[in-house]
Amino acid sequence: MQTKTPRRGTIRLTRRGRIALIATGAAAAAAAVAVPLLLPDDDKRPETLTIPEGWRSSQVYAAVDKALDVPAGTTKKALPKADLKLPKDADGNPEGYLFPATYPLSSKSTPASVLTYMVNTANKKFGAGQVTAGADRNALNVYQSVTIASMIEAEAGSKEDMGKVARVIYNRLDRGMPLQMDSTINYALNRSTLATSERDTKISSPYNTYARMGLPPTPIGNPGEEAMRAANNPSPGDWLYFVTVKPGDTRFTSDFQEHQKNVGEFNKAK
Repeated sequence: MQTKTPRRGTIRLTRRGRIALIATGAAAAAAAVAVPLLLPDDDKRPETLTIPEGWRSSQVYAAVDKALDVPAGTTKKALPKADLKLPKDADGNPEGYLFPATYPLSSKSTPASVLTYMVNTANKKFGAGQVTAGADRNALNVYQSVTIASMIEAEAGSKEDMGKVARVIYNRLDRGMPLQMDSTINYALNRSTLATSERDTKISSPYNTYARMGLPPTPIGNPGEEAMRAANNPSPGDWLYFVTVKPGDTRFTSDFQEHQKNVGEFNKAK
């Protein structure tokens, strides 16, 4: 059993970094979960705002600003007065709890009210028995499960791969190995890319999972139900590495040498 991660100069856990942060409206609408936004005296049929799975809070704020036709930055500034019901571990940061869904809007909608409904929806989804039971089973609290789900959402190439990505995360945590997730580096650098350099992996950030052990301090996006399900019910396996060689071909292995070969194929295919 390998307990020490090979030098970063030779390999990375994954080259993905996640494409899901750039979602098209049509794909997002198909994936989103409809959530009712009940507002009193709403005489007009509301328009809708769709938040795709995996979006970061900064993307959500910008989308709310645009949907409500308010100046850029208004929604983020509304956080203190929104009185969001967040876990103590979140320390007022709603990242991970702006639940991806399609939200109706009306003339009565405000940035604070929209954020409140998103967080309330997340609490309802994440407070369900199967979520809390899954967190307990994995010796985590719900906030940590949401953090893992956000990495799964960012790293998995498909819904079918989510359980395997979850297992890689748990296996690495159990073995005291750094997670080495490109998606956390991208979050720290506020970008989305498949190319992570040696220099990137040495940045000074609590989200640098190459240099720091354990989970990042917060979620790195807002996961959907599929990612949460994977976080609480990872697939059985001994995998420690994965790389997406090409779309639809993500390879998982526990053998470092095999992983090197897979990464070599990925480099050739770029």
